[in-house]
Amino acid sequence: MAVRVIEVEEFDLVVFGASGDLAHRKLLPALYHRDADGQMPENARIICSARRDYSDDDYRDYAKAALEEHVKDLDDEHLQQFLKRLRYVKIDIATGDGFEDLRTILDERPEVIRAFYLAVGPDLFGTICENLGRIGVVNDHSRVVMEKPIGKDGKSARALNDTVGAVFNEHQIFRIDHYLGKETVQNLMALRFANALFEPLWNAAHIDHVQITVAESLGTGGRAGYYDTAGALRDMVQNHILQLLCLVAMEPPESMNADSVRDEKLKVLKALAPIDEQSIDKLTVRGQYRAGASAGGAVPGYLEELGNNESRTETFVALKAEIANWRWAGVPFYLRTGKRLAQRVSEIVVQFRPIPHSIFDAEAGAITANRLIIRLQPDEGVQMQIMIKDPGPGGMRLRQVPLDMSFAEAFKVRNPDAYERLIMDVIRGNQTLFMRRDEVDAAWAWIDPIQAAWAASKETPKGYTAGTWGPSASIALVERDGRTWAEDDSN
Repeated sequence: MAVRVIEVEEFDLVVFGASGDLAHRKLLPALYHRDADGQMPENARIICSARRDYSDDDYRDYAKAALEEHVKDLDDEHLQQFLKRLRYVKIDIATGDGFEDLRTILDERPEVIRAFYLAVGPDLFGTICENLGRIGVVNDHSRVVMEKPIGKDGKSARALNDTVGAVFNEHQIFRIDHYLGKETVQNLMALRFANALFEPLWNAAHIDHVQITVAESLGTGGRAGYYDTAGALRDMVQNHILQLLCLVAMEPPESMNADSVRDEKLKVLKALAPIDEQSIDKLTVRGQYRAGASAGGAVPGYLEELGNNESRTETFVALKAEIANWRWAGVPFYLRTGKRLAQRVSEIVVQFRPIPHSIFDAEAGAITANRLIIRLQPDEGVQMQIMIKDPGPGGMRLRQVPLDMSFAEAFKVRNPDAYERLIMDVIRGNQTLFMRRDEVDAAWAWIDPIQAAWAASKETPKGYTAGTWGPSASIALVERDGRTWAEDDSN
């Protein structure tokens, strides 16, 4: 099956933090693939910036090593074509040294699209934007890309957005969440709004509950210092998981126009029932992994990795969220994420209600309610679990079987990384898959009271053994409603 590639306009993409982990693992491979697939115009440039004292050729050697490590089936002709696009500028963000050199390069082509990708810590976002404004390189066809997290709470997020907004207009600001660029997340929109099958059933009358899981088998690794200032709630729930919840729960937008989609997501965030000190114990669980086994070997606990026995930062969180509107009244959304869990998996499980009455005899077996599973990673795909008759003579025997669609098997093409799609959307100026400022504000408005209630509590996060599915209290969170997490009843 051929993939339709739409070329974008001429552009200069400036990557700040071009020697960092994000650029090494994700941005350079994504840009190489877009170039190899013929999407970049002939004179598109990628201007890379960091504090290292590189020449253009030095950075090309760095980029070549990154691509050799992270790109399968690297093609030498395409590689050389891509490397020629790269320029390097040494910039010290803290002192402002080097920004004038960047202006000199950009002034060579003042008419093309300029995109500034901030692949650095959020504490540097404001400084970079102020310097870009100072040197006069921000014009009507400029964009800026901000990686998460946008602030540590609502107050800091507003301050950061104010600083960036003083240089760039809102339509020029792209707050990236790579989960929204995943193929399966896109297909959630297609499933709901391009088929007559699901949308009539997509409500409290037919759906019992929804589970959203983003589980990682690895620990914090080299991010332990950063992670201890964030924790699972701010690192994952405030952005990734709430965005997934919005796509599941939102009303049909009038079109795929960026603001139409984001208007409906905003309504979901504003309709979330608050969780505060009165409900925190009943609706939330936070945990912290202890020493155990993961990926076949013994691993230390979070406190040992961090080297701080006093940390109360959560590496796991489970929440019961409710949306106070007509479509979803009474339907719980169970959200969870964590480090050092039993496996790496991100998925959305939509559990439908049981049939109201069975016409079959007891000998036919139990009837299990239908379930839609949208798998984001690994092995992206969609599965619908339905009841059928077990083949063969001897009466009616029912069993549950999956209608399974693996994207890799169905389309026989390379599944593009989320960053490939999102970076090209930045160049196009398409903000559909990016968070608007009021979305960020609304997400923090729901998260901040949870964070404050935890801070006021004297309880420490509940321990769980690495390689398990988190604290036992997270099982109780679901089971006291008469339900189970998806992996617990998959057999």
